[in-house]
Order: sequence, then structure tokens, then C-alpha cells
Amino acid sequence: MIRYTVQAIQIFAALATISSLGYYALCLWSAWRFQRWQKEANKSVRSVQAVSILKPLRGTDPEMYESFRSHCLQDYENYEIIFGVSDANDPAIPLVEHLKTEFPSHAIRLMVCPEKLGNNIKVSNLAQMVRQSRHEYIIVNDSDIRVEPDYLRRVLAPLADPEIGLVTCLYRGIANSTLGSRLESIGITDFCGGVLVAQNLEHGIRFGLGSTLAFRRRDLQAVGGFEALADYLADDYQIGNRIAGLRLKVALSEVVVETFLPRYSLRAFLDHQLRWARTVRDSRFWGYVGLGATFGLPWAALALIFAQGAGWAWALFALTAAMRVGVAVVVGRSVLRDRQVIRFLAWIPVRDFLALLIWIASFAGDRIEWRGDRFRLENGKLTKLPT
Repeated sequence: MIRYTVQAIQIFAALATISSLGYYALCLWSAWRFQRWQKEANKSVRSVQAVSILKPLRGTDPEMYESFRSHCLQDYENYEIIFGVSDANDPAIPLVEHLKTEFPSHAIRLMVCPEKLGNNIKVSNLAQMVRQSRHEYIIVNDSDIRVEPDYLRRVLAPLADPEIGLVTCLYRGIANSTLGSRLESIGITDFCGGVLVAQNLEHGIRFGLGSTLAFRRRDLQAVGGFEALADYLADDYQIGNRIAGLRLKVALSEVVVETFLPRYSLRAFLDHQLRWARTVRDSRFWGYVGLGATFGLPWAALALIFAQGAGWAWALFALTAAMRVGVAVVVGRSVLRDRQVIRFLAWIPVRDFLALLIWIASFAGDRIEWRGDRFRLENGKLTKLPT
């Protein structure tokens, strides 16, 4: 009986490893296609009309002021920036006031949003901010996103096509000095590789990323506005999915933006990853189930152990390691232009084994912690739990 169990585990792990190799090959192919398209997209950039940038805030993030500042250095003529907080004493407010002082000629506004329209305070703020915005074109991005001077021109260009309803961006994570921050940066590279695969396999994506959401006001209103999303945790996924439901395309821009990661402890990293995993599980369940077949290094190691170091198992492990490193380098360095990725290669096995454990743990419950509060997730919606 034990012999048959060992053989079954060995076969399962080998098949899972082979599946992972197929996924890695898809990542490399998708990255090649994206890079090729990036070069073509840079040749012709069309402009659209005036745009409102909405930036909901809560607390401070690393490099926050420089990230704000990058939005004021755009080679774009007509745009406004609206910052929104729910607390009149939010520590981000002095940074916004300083920004207004440094750029007095820019249309920069700060709103205190008093209404609570749902359990996602960020979306609740956005619903109030968009009412005060002036323009048809809207961009929402996270508070820690830093952009290049041509960001607005290039991100908005696809919206000149009436068949495109939303534009979103890949992003690279600039890690701090802690292990948790470095593991998070590797995870972002892996996630972006998955986005590229989804774009190719599904002939376009049907979701947005919080790094950038660019859309028209009328399309937002057609899906119920931000008010309809105020209880969803993955608001970026929801708005992209709902706009795609209008039979409009979601375009992945050739632009890659930056996010500066906090000094995550290992515990904070694990908590953040578990919350993210359960969010994705509730948003794209079957796709998330399939994610289990992409953890090549853990499966290859398991096959090696249960094959008792057989030659074929060592060969499979070596091939998997080479492909895994290749994906990290190609997606991280070539697509995301992440200068840190080479230095973090040694941490990939740690990240991958932890990612597999988090994937397994994500099916074991529906509770998450977010910004100091506890919630239950059900079909992507948040229900606040008593503290």
C-alpha cells in the first residue's frame, strides 16, 4: 500500500511539474509577444481629451510624495488631479498640500469624503470624488504609483478607439530591504507573467489592475458607477470585468509603472499574500484553481524526493529550475524593466514554496484582515466582522 501511495505521489508531482513547464513556456511566449507589440505601440501615440486623475488616499506609503509629483510632470496639457481621504486628519494630507504649493498652476484638489457607501472605503471615496471631477476621461491609480512624463499620453491613447472601454497597466515592485518586501517584488513579477498569459489565452483580459484604470465616465455609469462596487474588495477586477461585459475591450497598455513596496515583515508579507490569494480565488475561481499547476519548483522537488533521486527526476528538476529562472528574468528584466530581479533570483525557491502553501491555505477559509479590520469574503464582497 505504501509503495503504491509513493508511486501515486511521484506520478502526480511529475505531471504537475510538466504542467508547470508548459505554463513557463506560455509565459515566455506571451512576454515575447508583449515586447514585440510594445515596440509597435510606441511608434504612434494618439492623444484624447482632458482627463481627471483620481487618487484615493489612506495613510502614507514609501516614496509617496515623489509618486504624487510624477503626476504633475506630465507632457499633457489638460488634466486635473483629485485626491480623496475619508479622515480629515489623514497623514497624507500635508503631502497633498505641499504638492499644491510646489505646483500652483496645476489643477490639484483635495476632498474629504464624509459618506461611507460600503465596506471598501477606497471605492466609497472614489464614488464621491468622481462626482466632483470635470472631465469625461478618468484615470484611477493607487497612491504609491510612480509614472513617466509620457504616462497620460500613452495610457489614454487606446481610448481613442471606441471599442476599447478600459486601459490598464503592468507594474514593477521596487522592494525595500526586508525579506518580505523582496518576496513581494518577486510575486509581482510572477503575477504580471500570469496577466500576459491570460491576455494571450483569453484573447484579451477582462479585468483591471489597480496600478492604472483608464476609462470613460459614461462607461462607468453604464455599469452602475463606483457605488455598485463599494462592497467589493477587488474593485479593480470588478470594474474591468463589468466594462468588458458591455462588449468593450480591456486593453493592456505598453506602459509599465512603478510601485514602492513597504518594509514588509515576513508575517506582514504572508498576511498580505493570503488576503490577495483569497481575493483572486473569489474573483476568478477556476483560473485560481488552475494556478496550482504553475508551482514548478515545489512539484519538481516533490517528484525528486519520492523518486528517490532518480536520474529522470534530477533532469526534470534542473529543467524546471532553468525555465523558472528564465521566466523571472524575461518578465522581470525585459518586460517590467525591473533592475532588482537579478539580485533576487536566489529567493525564488523560498517564494515559490511559500506561494504553494498560501495557495493551499487560501481554500481553508474566507476571513481576511485589511487595514486593521476583519472581514468575511463571499463572492468577492466584504462583510465586516466584529473586532
